[in-house]
Formats: sequence, structure tokens, C-alpha cells
Amino acid sequence: MEALGLGLPLSTSVSHRDCSSSKLSCTTQFGRTCFSLPKLQHPISQKGHIGFGVRMQAVEEEYELKQVRDMAAARKRWEALIREEKVKVLTPREAGYAIQLSNKALLDVRPATEHEKAWVKGSTWIPIFDVDNRFDIGSLSGKITNYVMGGWWSGVPVLAFDSQFVSKVEEKFPKEANLIVSCQKGLRSLAACELLYNAGYKNLLWIQGGLEAAEEEDLQRDGPQPFKFAGIGGVSEFLGWTDQQRAAAAKEGWGYQLVFSARLIGIFLVADALYIGAQQFGHYLQDIKTH
Repeated sequence: MEALGLGLPLSTSVSHRDCSSSKLSCTTQFGRTCFSLPKLQHPISQKGHIGFGVRMQAVEEEYELKQVRDMAAARKRWEALIREEKVKVLTPREAGYAIQLSNKALLDVRPATEHEKAWVKGSTWIPIFDVDNRFDIGSLSGKITNYVMGGWWSGVPVLAFDSQFVSKVEEKFPKEANLIVSCQKGLRSLAACELLYNAGYKNLLWIQGGLEAAEEEDLQRDGPQPFKFAGIGGVSEFLGWTDQQRAAAAKEGWGYQLVFSARLIGIFLVADALYIGAQQFGHYLQDIKTH
């Protein structure tokens, strides 16, 4: 398990355990999907591999246990920050009032993929995790795995922690500044609050639930999409099959749903055309062989 120098884990409590086809378990880590090693099962005849399989399973179980422990420890620290009022809690609407009436600064710590869709007008953007743009062998392998195991559906990229996050904030804001810290759902901003508090920032305010909990009238928005849609992507967004889009469809009615129904029909038509084309091409090759 990676940590942020202060023992702060990267993983959230969201996990996906039903990967029976590949026997892989994966954990969503602040938008990044990571995979533990498979539980190898070898026939008794392969005696040379039995010990290896047992060791690999032990490593996986130890890794998962450490994830659970690290996340539990992080939650206790974050709860203590809030309980002891070292970090004050705001609703999105309260944050909007604070920005407009008290001219407080809002620090947006989301990755670029979320920030570019919607951001609070006048906010400062310094991501604590951002899209991993490295293309070395190790990172490329992780990106391929992330895509194959669900990234194509959710649109969630592989993210990397910015070790210069605190120093970048220090360049923009003095330690006595009143900072409202926000992310999309609220977890990464809590991680940022912990780092900033330990660095000497004592006037921190946290938006509970993140920007996804905001209604459009709560905060002044810039960007092409509503705040609630900034954290979604991939095929699920295109088809309108995310929770956020279903909630919007319930409000907007059939007109909204028809757009995504048309997209789904279009996908089926394209897939059918490709299938027919492949069949015809196969027949063409067969005719060439027979003649």
C-alpha cells in the first residue's frame, strides 16, 4: 500500500470482489483501480508450484489486510480532524455563501479529467492526485490493466499522487488563509486537508460530499457540464447508465432519456453492421479458397 508520507493510504473502502472469471480482486483507489495478485490454484501433480501458489495467496491476503487497516486508520484521523474542529464542515450551499459573502478561497484538488468538465468560478485548482501521464513499462502495464478491468466502462483513469501538492498550495496561499477544500466526492479533499493541516494550515473548511453533492444553485459554476456529472465518464456516461444521469433523467423526463436510448440503438446497429460485414468477408475468403 502506498502512503502519502504521513501514513495516509490511497485506497477508499470501495472494492469489487466479483471478478470470478479472471480470479482477480480489485480496489478503487481515489479513482484508480488497482489489482491484487490472483489466488493461484495448481493441480496436486504440479508439486513445484504448490508452495509458490500458497506464498502468493499469503502475499495477497496480507496486502488486502494492510489496505483495510490503512483505510481504517485514515478514517479515524479524518474523523478526529472534524470532531476536534481542526477542519470545519460545510455543505455545498454553505460553501457558496462563504465564497460570495466572506470572499473565502476555494481550493479544488480534483484531477484534470474532473476539473475540465466543471469548476467553481474563481476557484484555485491544485490536484492532489492527477492523471498519470507517464509511459514507462510499469505505468503502461497499470493503464492497460485499468482499462481492461473496467476503465473503458467507467472512464476512470490511473491517477498518481503529486508529492509537490503542499508546496504548490504554499505558493498560492499563506498559512493563515481561510481555505475551502473540495474534490468530487469528498475523500480526496479530506486527504488534502490532513496534509495541509499538518503543514501548518489551521483555517481549513471541507465541503462534505464534494461537488457531486452540490445543486447547480449552490455554487457559481464554470465549465460545460453540471457538477454532478464531472466525475463520470467512459461508456457508462455515453449510454447514460450512471446513477447521476439516471437521477437527472427522472427529473427531466422522456426527452432526456431518448438521447441515450438513441445512442444505445446506434451502438447495436453499428455492431450488427460490423458482424454482417465480418460474415461477408469470411464468405469472400472462402470463395477465394474454393476457386
